[in-house]
Amino acid sequence: MANYHGRSGLVYMSATGATAAVSVANLTAWSLDMSRDKAETTCFGDANKTYVAGLKDISGSLSGFWDDTDDTLYDNAESTSGVLMYLYPNSNVLTKYWYGPAWVDMSVTVGVGEAVATSGTFVANGAWGQY
Repeated sequence: MANYHGRSGLVYMSATGATAAVSVANLTAWSLDMSRDKAETTCFGDANKTYVAGLKDISGSLSGFWDDTDDTLYDNAESTSGVLMYLYPNSNVLTKYWYGPAWVDMSVTVGVGEAVATSGTFVANGAWGQY
């Protein structure tokens, strides 16, 4: 088992799904939450609570610095049909990544004494997978 530093992560997006996915510039972090709905099934006399698993509720976040030459995150947030996302934990292992259709939101934060930052959130717009 190998360990990797997060500095080489990547996020690729395609605003239409029909165009090639491109790297989102100047990101510094991303997260992916693949939580599952759970319904309690505990009965009288059970030794502990029990559950059955339901659907995944895939969501996540992106953050980094605003780049005046790259509108990729903005363009994807403007998509009316959703986007395709590819999340790579490390660019040295391009054979391992999570992918799927998503809805993307974007924010920009500006403050005195800070670099202009950008961030985003996403939720699934269909089935996700992992390579």
